[in-house]
Amino acid sequence: MVIKISYGFKVDIFVSTAVPLRCAAEYLEMTEDYSPENLISKTERFLSQFVFTNVRESIKALKACESVSSLAESLGVTEQCIDSIVSKASLTDPSSFYGWPMNNGGIFAVDRKKQSKDSKTELWFEDLTDLSFPIFRRVILTMKSRDLNPEIVERSLISYAKKHIHRITRSSSPSSSSSTIASENQQRELLETITSDLPITETTTRSLFGLLRSAIILNTSENCRKFLEKKIGSNLEKATLDDLLIPSYSYLNETLYDVDLVERLLRRFLENAAVSSSSLTVVGRLIDGVLGEIASDANLKPEKFYYLAVLLPAQARVYDDGLYRAVDIYFKTHTWISEADKEKICSVMDCRKLTVEGCIHAAQNERLPLRAVVQVLFLEQLQLRQVITGTLLTEEDGDETVVDLGRWKDTVKENQVLRLDLDSMRTRVNQLEKECLYLKKVIVKIDKESLWSIGKKFGCKFTTQVCDSHEATMVDGRSRRFL
Repeated sequence: MVIKISYGFKVDIFVSTAVPLRCAAEYLEMTEDYSPENLISKTERFLSQFVFTNVRESIKALKACESVSSLAESLGVTEQCIDSIVSKASLTDPSSFYGWPMNNGGIFAVDRKKQSKDSKTELWFEDLTDLSFPIFRRVILTMKSRDLNPEIVERSLISYAKKHIHRITRSSSPSSSSSTIASENQQRELLETITSDLPITETTTRSLFGLLRSAIILNTSENCRKFLEKKIGSNLEKATLDDLLIPSYSYLNETLYDVDLVERLLRRFLENAAVSSSSLTVVGRLIDGVLGEIASDANLKPEKFYYLAVLLPAQARVYDDGLYRAVDIYFKTHTWISEADKEKICSVMDCRKLTVEGCIHAAQNERLPLRAVVQVLFLEQLQLRQVITGTLLTEEDGDETVVDLGRWKDTVKENQVLRLDLDSMRTRVNQLEKECLYLKKVIVKIDKESLWSIGKKFGCKFTTQVCDSHEATMVDGRSRRFL
């Protein structure tokens, strides 16, 4: 192209060739002293009129600077491109990034129906991902030095990571637009640098989980992972159940999901003294959902399940039905755990927070320990008495309070339903007590037969004594409680 220009041929200048031509013209000293409208003046005019006025064209020109980096730096073209990009980016409205970044492929899922023609020019941050990382980071540092909107900085960083770090999404396939695949060490260094450049302000939670998942797989520094965990934990109420179900990538963990990570994130969330009650309730439902998902893991130890469940404060759960569901699934899967472990896990539940449906199911649940069933029945009886007492006519200061007839009928119906439920619960308790008595009789019979056979063998006689005092006391106490 330079030779054609030297011989007077007309040559079209494009964005991709403008910077190399400018550098070549400088090297060949093609100034106005030798010819009017020489190559230096032509390329400079093209850059100022067609490149530096548009952010996407400036990014393409900056990409071209990489092939002639030394000359482009000395001429100041690289700095001009970066300055143009940052200046135009400051005018961008972050809300114009439709649908970012929702797909698993690593680029961007844009809703074409909602996206206007004008907003296409504001997807310039896609072009930034084509830059080499040293040049890209110079752009980011310039953005931060000029106090650009943190959301623009954040989205530029995470979009770059999504393209060049292939494990950042749940899809294991690399981006189709990536020409080369960076090594694991390069991806680790890239991720640590991007994480350190993230704005301190709020970041998209789903994007942070993607970065954290990659940080775990690539085994980044502890500071990098702690930084991501802290940012996620401070906004845990914005996470989803799918976000928290991160597979356990370490061979040291036997569980399917990384339960320790969930526990650390929850601790980070609870460290924030300014947590609102609504956020706490949302996180409570989220953790109960996690417990329900991990409960079916056969390798999940009882103490691990217990510590995650008990970590939530009492006010985080309005109802304990979600927790009860998780406990029931855990008992169903882990039939080998002891009664002591079952009672310890059940101690996390507050039976007073169970709904009517939850109470009925718990009272008939054979997997629950007997103490938990009795506690549910006892609370049901108390609630029944309170309802009955509340419906009676009361007298205060000698004046009678007349209860509305329609309300009285509804209350009577509720009482009848509660009485039926209580009867079924009492029947269940009686069945459990009969089963216990039957098992004890079987044990006594087995002991007698074994001792008789031993005595016959050795010519000795033994007598078997069984103390039923505790049994009688327990049964009588239960009977008196529910009379």
